[in-house]
Amino acid sequence: MNQMNKEIITKKAAVVAGVVEKFNDAVSCVVVDYRGLTVEQVTELRKELREAGVEMRVIKNTYLKRAADEAGYEGLDDVFAGPTAVAFSKEDVVAPARILAKFAKDVDALKIKGGMIEGKVATLEEINALSTLPSREGLLSMLLSVLQAPVRNVAYAVKAVAESKDGDAA
Repeated sequence: MNQMNKEIITKKAAVVAGVVEKFNDAVSCVVVDYRGLTVEQVTELRKELREAGVEMRVIKNTYLKRAADEAGYEGLDDVFAGPTAVAFSKEDVVAPARILAKFAKDVDALKIKGGMIEGKVATLEEINALSTLPSREGLLSMLLSVLQAPVRNVAYAVKAVAESKDGDAA
């Protein structure tokens, strides 16, 4: 009996260690209550998240609490209640929040509880604010547009000066 208990504890510790690693590797994670979702809805949600490079896992709340404490994320205990799924993203900070918020608008059963953004515990309000940001590609496109504007304006000015000199010569 004692040997069996040790094996169970070892297995649980391994699960917690794996979750700690997920927390440490993630740039953001969003915790949701998925109670009431159909199998089709969960499958669709997982597919959308996977395409964005986000992994969604259903993990026992006791494991999540221990892992969050070990990873240094205090204040998440309140969100680890009831049926809990966590979406981890290693690359795109915005992706889990954007996809889950969009899905939650269409499907009332999905509820965002909280999460973590770049190493800091995030409230529901912060995650909702993050979800309204454009994707990484969209932000880069906006930045490129802003950076090109001065060069474009100089080119237009040079062209206008050249055209006015051509008009004066004729």
